[in-house]
Amino acid sequence: MLHIYNSLTKKKEKFIPIEPGKVRMYVCGMTVYDRAHIGHARVMIVFDIVARYLRTSGFEVNYVRNITDIDDKIIQRASENNENIQTLTARYIQDLCKNSNQLQIIPPNKEPKATEFIAEIITLIGQLLAKNYAYQGKNGDVYFDVHQFKPYGLLSGKQLEDLRAGERVEVNEDKKNPLDFVLWKMTKPNEPAWDSPWGLGRPGWHIECSAMSLYELGSPFDIHGGGQDLQFPHHENEIAQSEAATGHKFVNYWMHNGFVRINDEKMSKSLGNFFTIEEVLSHYHPEVLRYFILSSHYRSPLNYSESQLETAKNALTRMYGALRGIPVPKIENKLLNSWDHSLMTRFCVAMDDDFNTPEALAVLNETRRELNNAREKNDTQQIDELANPLYLMGNILGLLNADPEEFLRDSRQIHIKENQLSDQQIEQLIQQRIEARKNKNWSEADRIRDILKEQNITIEDTVTKTLWRRS
Repeated sequence: MLHIYNSLTKKKEKFIPIEPGKVRMYVCGMTVYDRAHIGHARVMIVFDIVARYLRTSGFEVNYVRNITDIDDKIIQRASENNENIQTLTARYIQDLCKNSNQLQIIPPNKEPKATEFIAEIITLIGQLLAKNYAYQGKNGDVYFDVHQFKPYGLLSGKQLEDLRAGERVEVNEDKKNPLDFVLWKMTKPNEPAWDSPWGLGRPGWHIECSAMSLYELGSPFDIHGGGQDLQFPHHENEIAQSEAATGHKFVNYWMHNGFVRINDEKMSKSLGNFFTIEEVLSHYHPEVLRYFILSSHYRSPLNYSESQLETAKNALTRMYGALRGIPVPKIENKLLNSWDHSLMTRFCVAMDDDFNTPEALAVLNETRRELNNAREKNDTQQIDELANPLYLMGNILGLLNADPEEFLRDSRQIHIKENQLSDQQIEQLIQQRIEARKNKNWSEADRIRDILKEQNITIEDTVTKTLWRRS
């Protein structure tokens, strides 16, 4: 039975969907004003795993992840670049899709853009005004009145009195209270604007997600996810405005992944200590980045370093090495309840415990070790019995989808030195060695093997062919 840590109740809870056999899940996506970084990669991978595991557990999952394509940062970046906002956002959406495909993220069922939901946003704001949860300030902006929503602060654990005393928000004379947040902003010169009952303007950030999630999934829905940095004020404000408008609970389970840290310091664009997904993938195979992210529990801080990526690369290399020469099984039924295997059972126990991917990876590594032992004994039956669950468990985690030979030869896996042989030259030498062995010219075959060995090329002769990889 799956248990999920609920950020709202601060404890693990048995997962019981609202509608049996079906799960509705919403995740806050990216604000597209720059290239995606590894913090975005963590969010995408974490909730991709959640969706994958729920589906293989037999649930029908409706997964929605939004794109924020209108925001102060977008407007500022477009102005700095002297370019059209639509051109800017389209470019970064295209980059995001490319990164998502590289990381083998299964696309969400829907990926709505904020600018496509202006009518729904206006309707939702109108409901809040009608119920006296919102008001129009002197400057024309429409604000949510936080003090009208009594449960405010339950998600983040912050109290209104403490927030006000700490002066953690900017004073704005147009608001009734400094903690009130904007729902609709009046237009400024050269900014995009839409007509509304309150004048030309654009939506505030928080109201966008409420409108998109309520429209696509209804209310309440099962799971709302995102990064820990969104817990306050974004998700707190989503709860307030959504429950104020609908009059009932917004979401049953809240999930938040931990921060990504760079050398034990919080990663931040303002600090300049971040790496884009593109930068990381220029040096490492996408599955290496994925393995690295899954090696820490999703709620824990993730410390990014080259040594951690090297550890992930070495672990994946060992797995692919164990799978060399073994045909990828045709798995007809990928539902977990169709598999009766002790290792699969342990994998499920780990994943049922709030998606404990470090423990799940430990099961994969144990399976790999047993597979290597079976190969040494040439036990074909046990090889099949271990390779199949290894591939299936890997698939659930978005791993082991590459051809083992291609992965092991990927140039990003090896720091190729100057004057090292190219892949084509290696293939030519191996073919020459094969011919020498056919002609029983053992000295020539040994000479070629020594050449390859000096180049750190490991070769393995099987019954049907010769395999190689860079060491």
